[in-house]
Amino acid sequence: MLVGSRLMAAITGVAGLSIFFFGYDQGMMAGVNISPHYVRTMDLGTTQYSGPTEGWTSTITAPSKEGGIVSIYYFGTLLGALLGGTFGDRFGRVNAILFGCAWALLGAALQCSAQNVPWLLCARIINGCGTGILNVIVPVWSSEVAHHTSRGAMIALEFTLNIFGVVVAYWLSFGLSFIDEGNSAIRWRFPIAFQIIPLIGLAATVKLMPESPRWLIKAGRMEEAKVILGRLRGEGDFEHPAAQGEYNEIMKVVELEKRSAHTKRNTYLHMFFGWGWGELQVARRVQLSIWIQILQEWVGIAAVTMWAPTIFRLAGYSTRKSQWMSGLNNITYMLSTLLAVFTIDKWGRRFTLFWGCVGQGLAMFLAGAFSRLLVQQPANAAGFGGAAAFFIFLYTAVFGATWLTVPWVLPAEYFPMEVRAQGNAWGVIGWSIGNGWLTLVNPIMFDAISENTLHIFGAVNILSIPVVWAFYPETSNRTLEEINLLFLTKSPFVWDAERNLARLKAEDPELAHAVHAAKRACMDGDRKV
Repeated sequence: MLVGSRLMAAITGVAGLSIFFFGYDQGMMAGVNISPHYVRTMDLGTTQYSGPTEGWTSTITAPSKEGGIVSIYYFGTLLGALLGGTFGDRFGRVNAILFGCAWALLGAALQCSAQNVPWLLCARIINGCGTGILNVIVPVWSSEVAHHTSRGAMIALEFTLNIFGVVVAYWLSFGLSFIDEGNSAIRWRFPIAFQIIPLIGLAATVKLMPESPRWLIKAGRMEEAKVILGRLRGEGDFEHPAAQGEYNEIMKVVELEKRSAHTKRNTYLHMFFGWGWGELQVARRVQLSIWIQILQEWVGIAAVTMWAPTIFRLAGYSTRKSQWMSGLNNITYMLSTLLAVFTIDKWGRRFTLFWGCVGQGLAMFLAGAFSRLLVQQPANAAGFGGAAAFFIFLYTAVFGATWLTVPWVLPAEYFPMEVRAQGNAWGVIGWSIGNGWLTLVNPIMFDAISENTLHIFGAVNILSIPVVWAFYPETSNRTLEEINLLFLTKSPFVWDAERNLARLKAEDPELAHAVHAAKRACMDGDRKV
């Protein structure tokens, strides 16, 4: 039986299968959209043979249809988020992951066999629904079983696998473009079908993993929770101080939540408006979760993904070399996420977002400036294009180390145990809104103001700094129960939340002792491991 660090490693690996699928599924459509056979099948444009070097290529003449096929996936993720949050809080995290796998497997099978646009649209909604369920549940499950000292690092490591999925999707599509000179159905049907492999792996292994002890306590299954806490914190022994300390802290906060219990408050409408939640301030947590995910998209990652190939081409690279450059940028992106594994808990969520905004903002402004010079002075295309490409690489690396991970960590930490999965669903809703929104407006913005679009996203990065500073409290190295107490104030400002938390601990020595004992025992356990 796995216990301690070996059990945590196994949980991270299983959760990573879901996050890998999420990244792969996002990256997959970039290669599908340029497949000539796909373009003809869905009647999106024209195809032509461009010689033995480039092979078959396509020209999109129906961009609205193409964009609709891509963006409808995010409508599915929004529906899946709502469904997954309710299912996960009612039936448990592990069962919800299996539920999400079933939806995603059905959607993948329908997508890879699609014969027309209506078929594909329905398949992408179903597939997106499965993704939404998994995106809600897996970060919550991970955060609820992890040590508070390494919770962010655990989720950050999972997101390294997320970008590894993007890398696999890109290079798989690139490799398949050489089969039949890029004119075969396998170029787009196989990449869609490939996502079934990690989904089967996830479905086959997740039942071997422990349920969240916090959900078990909420469900009244105390003995099961004690056994799992013993495996997670006490090397198989619930009598270990770390296991007992965490159990006592969870029980204390459960009692606090029950004081303001309301029979009808566990609906999305009640959460959004805060009806029935009293002093727990759930409505504010909802808004913070939605907007951090929307900001994640508006700091510019979608724009960089769209604009990078154009910059590479303007710099004088051929179509094939531009594809190589884009692929190398994805690898840089993946490697940069490893930095977050080592810094997100040590430096904190807020500082990670701060330095990310500074680095991303500067990279955006400079990429936009050199892109303008590239157009204005084509004689110096190699120099200006190389500089613009460098700042595209720099932006991607900084984003991967900062803003990629933190907006997924915070919603999984912010909510009371009673509705933690439903709470994280609001984060996925924000992500769906941000992605769908930018998928539609990015082409319009680039068409209207070209590289100046990058300056807009650079400004958003700078404006995000005071927003994070004022409204998003620090959660690193705090237990989920302590984070819950941070929101027991009517003020939306971080400094008031911190002051109120200190007051609560001073007024309730038993509560302060439970928090301190759990943290001290967990840190002692970490040192022994």
